[in-house]
Amino acid sequence: MTKHRFNVGKWLPSDQEFENQWLKKVYKEAESEENQHLLPPVQALKELIESDRYIWNLVHMMFAEIPVKDVNEPNGAPQVRDYEQLLLVINRIIQRAPEFNTTGLVGTPLNAVLDYPMGTRAGYVLFNNPKVNEKFKGILDYWGHYLQSEDSTYVLNTSDKGWLSPYAQKEMAEEAGGENFLDIFNVRSRDVTQKYGFKSWDDFFTRTFKSGVRPVAGADDENVIANACESAPYRIAHDVPMKAKFWIKGQPYSLIDLLHNDPWTSKFEGGTLYQAFLSALSYHRWNSPVSGKIVKAYNLDGSYYGEALSQGFENPRGADPVAANDSQAFLTSTATRAVIFIQADNPKIGLMCFVAVGMGDVSNNEITVRIGQHVKKGDQLGMFHFGGSTHVLLFRPGVNVMFDLHGQEPGLDTHNIKVRDIIARVE
Repeated sequence: MTKHRFNVGKWLPSDQEFENQWLKKVYKEAESEENQHLLPPVQALKELIESDRYIWNLVHMMFAEIPVKDVNEPNGAPQVRDYEQLLLVINRIIQRAPEFNTTGLVGTPLNAVLDYPMGTRAGYVLFNNPKVNEKFKGILDYWGHYLQSEDSTYVLNTSDKGWLSPYAQKEMAEEAGGENFLDIFNVRSRDVTQKYGFKSWDDFFTRTFKSGVRPVAGADDENVIANACESAPYRIAHDVPMKAKFWIKGQPYSLIDLLHNDPWTSKFEGGTLYQAFLSALSYHRWNSPVSGKIVKAYNLDGSYYGEALSQGFENPRGADPVAANDSQAFLTSTATRAVIFIQADNPKIGLMCFVAVGMGDVSNNEITVRIGQHVKKGDQLGMFHFGGSTHVLLFRPGVNVMFDLHGQEPGLDTHNIKVRDIIARVE
């Protein structure tokens, strides 16, 4: 799979035509299903749309704002053009697990369906509405329960669309810097016909590395900061402000919004922020970048399908096909996320913060540490479930962080730095 900007993280196909054909297929399947009874969380979204005049108007404005020229693709693939079609497609998607595809992986199918609606001005307002996000949380939670069930293992097979096909295993091994899936990841059985012992799609998605595959960099050197996720560098920001107009094109970071008015927010004013994104084929657990004590940890509800307004149809180039990726700074202030404050043992670092940001189809940022727990550098903090994601490391002003991005400049064309590998030093 060739990597370029539309294929950042390999969550969505590099070929827009492939995505359109995929959506056409999904809609036909949803429309032709004998039982079109909406599942309870999808029905709840339908009832909200039809009972709230404000949201009803936003939904209709959103579809009306999608330019005809942007949806009449050369292959004639129709886009979802009204909320009833949208509900049918959502209903179908959340009863299935994502399939692997050697041509173009659709790892975040709901994000793909909402690609055009998200790019409108009305969509910007709608997908940041708390009532709407409450319903999408219900939808994603329902889907999440399915993805944690044994029924979801049907995609763990060796066919071309199976996640355990030779091609898929090779892709995942190469993404991790190895050659053999079984040499890199823990499995309960080495028999592929037994799905390597994975009990659900989510069990497979949150798979762990074998002992020794990801050693902790500078385990005995407190000045070394380890990479918290298997991820690619996206942005470094210095002198981070308390409040910023994060809807503008430059997408500056806004600490008050990032930390949701946490009383400790001011401690990081003027500090340093590092952000990186994860791949569809990567390891999805978070590991502590430093040794220290967990002093605060909590989850924040937020948006699931918002994107920066500057990446939508207001953009002179039209809606950006990599909008979710280009909106990562914006999403740190708006998306569902998990916040973990760590009091580092190293006084040069002191209080720092890790933020896991759910993007697209993520509905669960699971924190696995507790307040008061002491963690060693490289210990697990939590994990992402069900989809695309990005994360942030936040340092206070006066902490002299010297980043080591392994010869890369931050951006969308970077490649993964191994989890627990060196990401920075403090001087």
